[in-house]
Amino acid sequence: MSKQSRSQLVLGIILILAGAWFFAEQTIPSVADFVDQYFKWPFTLVWIGALILLIGLLTGNPGMAVPAVIVAGIGGIFYYNDAYASGQAAWSYMWTLIPGFVGVGSILAGLLGDNTRQSLKHGFNMLIVSAVLFLVFASIFGGLELLGNYGPAILLIGLGVWLLVRSLWKSFSKKEDENA
Repeated sequence: MSKQSRSQLVLGIILILAGAWFFAEQTIPSVADFVDQYFKWPFTLVWIGALILLIGLLTGNPGMAVPAVIVAGIGGIFYYNDAYASGQAAWSYMWTLIPGFVGVGSILAGLLGDNTRQSLKHGFNMLIVSAVLFLVFASIFGGLELLGNYGPAILLIGLGVWLLVRSLWKSFSKKEDENA
């Protein structure tokens, strides 16, 4: 079966199941109560992310893990802000988690067989950059007081040291490969 045929088959099955689900929701009251509980606004994005991942797995395209994790992660950000954020300050630094979602999606795609080594490397790099950005902006905008007044400076210096060490490591490993 070709990849296009497999994709259409999976999409057809998902549409039939979604239609059956909506029909059951309209005719069976207990299903409607379940839907009201678990399919509210932020959770809808998480379920859409899970659906994207399922489509990617069923069609043999593990690269779909990246957009799936991004959509689900944005749903998680909306859920956090609805449930726990007391003000708008969280919005000013939560966007820094999106590169981390890309990293998690890349790692997941690598584990599922999509260019494993490069995907894992890219994913871990994106997680580190996202974590540093999150800590810097959270400490600047007052959402995190972990490192006190010097938090952003310490984190930026740490990121700079990490980039220097990484660059030096690559240049030394290339020289060793050329000499061998």
